[in-house]
Amino acid sequence: MANQFNINVDGVDYQIEAEPDMPLLYALTNDLEHKGPKFGCGLAQCGACTVIHEGVAIRSCVTPVSAVTGKVRTLDGIGTTENPHPLQKAFIQSEAGQCQYCINGWIMTSLAFLEQNPKRTDAEIRDALAGLKCRCGTHMAILRAVRSAADEMAG
Repeated sequence: MANQFNINVDGVDYQIEAEPDMPLLYALTNDLEHKGPKFGCGLAQCGACTVIHEGVAIRSCVTPVSAVTGKVRTLDGIGTTENPHPLQKAFIQSEAGQCQYCINGWIMTSLAFLEQNPKRTDAEIRDALAGLKCRCGTHMAILRAVRSAADEMAG
């Protein structure tokens, strides 16, 4: 039986009708038509579905919509084409993505990490991103982009 869930996504309040165990990813992509989070593995192993929930990067493919309270941030809400977020700009400038399917996970995980750890080391960045996958193998370009954005975000 479907229930009503109130969810704040990128600063906008929504009411979603869903089964309690429906993954947050489905609500974001199907109901709210967000393009950032992607279905990758469905097992929280690749990171393509990553969003930020109350400051923490989570895998929306395994997070039930009923477990979400508070604010959710998605790639769709952090920047625009005209005014990209520093991470988005760094990924573009570094040409960090080939197919770009996984980029959502890398940017959202990096954003959550950098907001909590503005004074970070390269080793800490690598550790924070260790669970993400890029089948194209652009890991070094991704790390360069994150370091570049981290420096800009730290001021």
